Amino acid sequence: MPPASRDDLRRLHFIDALFAHVTGHDLYLANQIKGAIAFSLTELEVQLAEDPASAANYDAAFNAAAAELLAKLFSGLPRHGFFHWDASLTLASATPLFTRAEIMAGLKKLAPFRESTLLVTNLRPALIPPSRRATPRRQRDYEEALAFIRDLAAARTVRGTNLQLLFL
Repeated sequence: MPPASRDDLRRLHFIDALFAHVTGHDLYLANQIKGAIAFSLTELEVQLAEDPASAANYDAAFNAAAAELLAKLFSGLPRHGFFHWDASLTLASATPLFTRAEIMAGLKKLAPFRESTLLVTNLRPALIPPSRRATPRRQRDYEEALAFIRDLAAARTVRGTNLQLLFL
């Protein structure tokens, strides 16, 4: 069996953290989930083998597939709320005004639940595009956006509610 690449290990630990409530932090089970997601992306794996520069496309597709699987999992749990916001949907969606509107919409949807998960994806690529340099200003904007979302979620969530805030 060939040794796992750095990206494979990163994806494995990502899946283990994302699905910890299912796997119980068992890496064998997390590897099974990772394998199922990778199987659904076999066409992209072929492209990755032909062109290693397309790794960013594979990572984005892998994250999207994992988020979709997580949404399906939580839709089967009637007492657990789930909201997913993809920050890269539009060019302006990661700006503070649109971020606030999206997070508030998600928190309103999650309000009736005692346990819920708010998943934020692609915030970093939206604020620090991979094709551009990570300047100190872009880094600061990203850190401020993370802090803003955390503070907004803390301020607008009812005490006693268990909200899991995940950033991918």
